[in-house]
Amino acid sequence: MRPEPSENSPGVYVSLEDLVRLQHKASGFSLLPRQPVHSLLSGRHASRLRGRGLDFEELRQYRPGDDIRSMDWKATRRTGQPQVRVYTEDRERPVLLVVDQRLSMFFGSQVNMKSVTAAQAAALAAWRVVSAGDRVGAMIFGDGDMRVIRCQRSKKNVMRILRAVVERNNALGVDRGIAPSPEMLNQALQKAVSLAGHDYLVCVISDFFGMNDATLRHAAELARHNDLLLTPVYDPLARQLPEKGYLVISDGKSQIRLDSHDRQFKERFPEFLQGRLKTLGEALNRLGVPVLPLDTVRDVAAQLRDALGLVPGKHVRAVRVPLEGAR
Repeated sequence: MRPEPSENSPGVYVSLEDLVRLQHKASGFSLLPRQPVHSLLSGRHASRLRGRGLDFEELRQYRPGDDIRSMDWKATRRTGQPQVRVYTEDRERPVLLVVDQRLSMFFGSQVNMKSVTAAQAAALAAWRVVSAGDRVGAMIFGDGDMRVIRCQRSKKNVMRILRAVVERNNALGVDRGIAPSPEMLNQALQKAVSLAGHDYLVCVISDFFGMNDATLRHAAELARHNDLLLTPVYDPLARQLPEKGYLVISDGKSQIRLDSHDRQFKERFPEFLQGRLKTLGEALNRLGVPVLPLDTVRDVAAQLRDALGLVPGKHVRAVRVPLEGAR
């Protein structure tokens, strides 16, 4: 029987109520074209439109062709030279969220399953985009299907996204007859290429299970005419084993107890996990696009604020992926 998302299963499944409540935490970070100087996305989007917007940019000397209505007469009198006030307005940038809810995401050692962290990140991003007046859409994919929700500027559309995420999230489970599908990652990215025309921000939230050369080609194609933000979700357990004690690992049906004191086990366990994800980190960094890793333990909103935050000093400048050994 499928477990209902509730207070009895925090971190395992999400409920619609969980994701709606995140609306109140979707602040302190920005996905807009004009980024804070300390943001991970700062400088990524250069297509600003000059015009009579609301944001003052600079005061400069008059040039032939400038709108006479932009003259700053006080500055002109003070300097003795014609001065104009220059404003900017941002080009609208729709945001497409590509959210992974496959069986490979149904893993977590402490606080959240990777699937839950991905769902929370998608909800926070969706609420933030709509609150800023931009359009948001999503593509939520599992091991056998994907759901596309077109970009719109409304809370109703955010709710459509959240319902789709919750439905796919609650369908996960090791006893549900789900066959892992590594190829769905590339199918999702290929679909995203057709959905995102130009000047989108495409956020891919995934553990990147199934990544190969085709994945990098699709990502490069997305980044050619859009801003691309890659968000690998990982569990910290795989980066560092507990110093002492036993590990109980289960697939939902059976379990095994492993002794972390055992020297051979401690030597071989990192080798088992590091292979795919070390390659993942190296490959993503070669793309030259912003990478924002999210772990399954810390508060997701806090992690987004650290990387995309509006407060100087709370930011992540490096984009290298600390995924060596992360599952």
